[in-house]
This record gives sequence, C-alpha cells and structure tokens, in this order.
Amino acid sequence: MATVSPRPPRALRLRPFHAIRYAGATDRNLADMLAPPYDVIDDDQRVELESRDPHNVVRLILPRDPAGATQDDDRYTHAAAMMNRWLDDGVLAVDDRASLYIYQQRRGETVIQRGLFGALLWQPLDAGVILPHENVRSGPVEDRLALMRAMRANPEPIFLLYDGGGAATRISEATVATEPVCSANAADGITHELWAISSPDEIAAIADDLDDRTAMIADGHHRYTTYGYLRDEMHAAGHGQGPWDYGLALLVDDSVVTPDIKAIHRAIPGLSLSKAIDRARVGFDVRELDAGTDVDAALAELATCNGTAYVLSDGARFALLSKPDNETLAAAKPVERTDAWWALDASVASIFLMQHLFGVTDAAGEVEAEHDPQAALRLARETNGVALLLNPAPLAGIMAVAEAGDAMPRKSTLFMPKPCSGLVMRGFRFETGVD
Repeated sequence: MATVSPRPPRALRLRPFHAIRYAGATDRNLADMLAPPYDVIDDDQRVELESRDPHNVVRLILPRDPAGATQDDDRYTHAAAMMNRWLDDGVLAVDDRASLYIYQQRRGETVIQRGLFGALLWQPLDAGVILPHENVRSGPVEDRLALMRAMRANPEPIFLLYDGGGAATRISEATVATEPVCSANAADGITHELWAISSPDEIAAIADDLDDRTAMIADGHHRYTTYGYLRDEMHAAGHGQGPWDYGLALLVDDSVVTPDIKAIHRAIPGLSLSKAIDRARVGFDVRELDAGTDVDAALAELATCNGTAYVLSDGARFALLSKPDNETLAAAKPVERTDAWWALDASVASIFLMQHLFGVTDAAGEVEAEHDPQAALRLARETNGVALLLNPAPLAGIMAVAEAGDAMPRKSTLFMPKPCSGLVMRGFRFETGVD
C-alpha cells in the first residue's frame, strides 16, 4: 500500500471523503433529486424543483422557513434536521469508503466537463494556491455560513479550474472507461456521471500530482469564504483541526475540456439609448446597427470586434461601441488596478463606460446584472433604461487577473456547465475522528 508523502503547507490538497449520496436512485429518478447551484435558482425554478420530488436537494440548499419558525428553529436548523431525517430514513446514505470522485458531464458522447470531487484544504487566498477572480459580498456569506453551521456539512461544492495533464488526468481517463457508480440524465440533455477512486495508490498519485499546482475559483467565491469562517469558528470553539479545515470542491481539469465562459450583461435603469449613445461618443466609435437587427445578430456583430467593444440597446435599437480612445481610456484606469484587470472588457465597462461616461456605479440596485441578454433587454424596457451587452472574457485573461492578485468586477463571468448540486454532499461527522 502506498503512503501519501508529507504535503508542503501551501500545496493544493484534495482529500478523500465519505460522500453522502441519494440511496438506490435510478438514473431517471436521481435526476429529479438534483438541482443547479443555489445562487442561480430563481423563484419559479425553486418551485419547479420542489415539485419534482419531495426529496429534491433544493430543499436543503435553499430551505424555506418552517411554519411557526422561531429564532431557534429557522430555515437553517430546519434544513439540518431534514438532512438528518433523510439519512435516518435511507433516502440518503454515506459511502463506506473514503474516496475521491470523478464527476463527468457530457452531452451525448461529447464530454463537456470532467473533474474531481474531494475535500479541499482551506487556505488563505493570499497564499497563492487557491486563486479568486471575484470579490464577495457579506450577505451571501452570512447565508451560507448559517446553513453550513447548522448542518455541520457542505451540501454543495465550489467549482475550481486547474491546468491538468498529470497523474490525476491519466487516472481519471482510465477510470471513466469503467461503469460509473451512478448517473443521471437531466432534462437539459446533460448526463451527470460519478465514479469513486478509493485505491490508496491512486489517491497518493493524485495527491503528488496536485502538490505544486494552483487552482482558480470559477464559481463559489462566497462558499469558499464561508469555509474559512466556519473553520475559524470551530477553532475558536476549541475543536482544533478537523474536517471543517476542508470544504467540498470540484476540481475541474481544463486540459480535458476548456469550460464555456459566458458574459454577464448589464441593465442600466433610467438611461435612454439616445443619451447613452451621446455620452459613449466621448470615448468610443459608435455605430447604430441596421433597423431590424435582433439581439442574436447584434451579439454576432459584437463577437467579430477586435479589442474592447460593447452593444447598447433599449430592446428596439442597437448600437455598437468599439475602438475606445486610447488616451481617454488610459486616463481612466484606476491606479490601484493591474494591467491584467484593465485589459478585460468588464473592467473597462465598470469604470470607463459606466462610471466616467454614463455617471453610474456598477453596484447592485443601481445597475443590474443579467446572465441572459434577453433578460437584460426586458429589464431595460421595463425601467426605461438601456442594456449593455458584453463579449465573454477569455479564460487566459481571467487567469491573468487571478494570478496578479486582483479581482474582476462583480458578476463578470459565468462558467458553464456548473456542477449540479445533490450528486455528492459532505458531512463532518462522517469523517475519521469526528464526534
């Protein structure tokens, strides 16, 4: 049996764990138990997921307050009690062997994402091992901390990217040639598959491969921050080192498949298209697109632009902004920001276009972020405003910002596909040496 060599204190560490999984679910009904990550579920989808099955994981990751809730029995303690009840009733079961898990998403025979589920050692972001690319807000952190504190569990993973190609990649490729331990065919056409790696030799080889690597948080900045707060709370309470020093993570190998990165657009209420165009002319070449242009055609035009460019629209008319004035643009660069940060369209949009030219700050409540360009256009119409449509940020540019120790503007990128929630969960009490 191989032994894992001592890890340096600032290594990328992914530890095997005893996964909590849905017990005895077939491919079909397992899909009814799964959900997207909590932070992309809107009210309508939440209701739809709850209606699929009384045990859908949305009831754990987005719990509702129970009837007659009190301060000691809020939605978080309700979710913790629900998870325990599902475990007692056999809806959920804990795997006997501590494992790393390969998670693959494919559409038909095409693999669209593959990574490793494991317990990730939490480390300060300035240690240079786990790299963020976005800042966090206090509200979501407080919400996730209350949930994980009550559960003593990580009910869903964060999502990280790393440049693979080593032993972990080779072991994963060999393993996915075998039968998965479970799979689910989702309604969106994506098949979710899971394999367990419990061989000590393979786990040791993966650990050695990850030693000198770094990983970037693609999704889950708030949850990663929550892992740190929960760890600190447990240490302060005298519990010492334990499973709370780790958090559930999916480490995705971008050498297998490059993730699909989508832009996140903006809707600016109360700013008419005519005023937006007039103000934009100070710093950009502006060309109104032909009458009859729709959003798909406008985005296709935007995609052909070299360099920083945007589309403005009120839902009826579209205008293309391109070729920013270099002198004016350079003068607007915040002195505290890196060149990597200023090279991204989202950064230029937040400071140069919105703040300097439009006179608005890119803050929630003043400017709204929308994943769907059609939703941005609808919101612009509803608020007598304008939609600002962007090109997706390149992965190399996002990585450069993270490696420079900077953070992109809020809600700048959407990595797809996101890992589903519910395929694996992690409970502290099932880890060795924990009460």
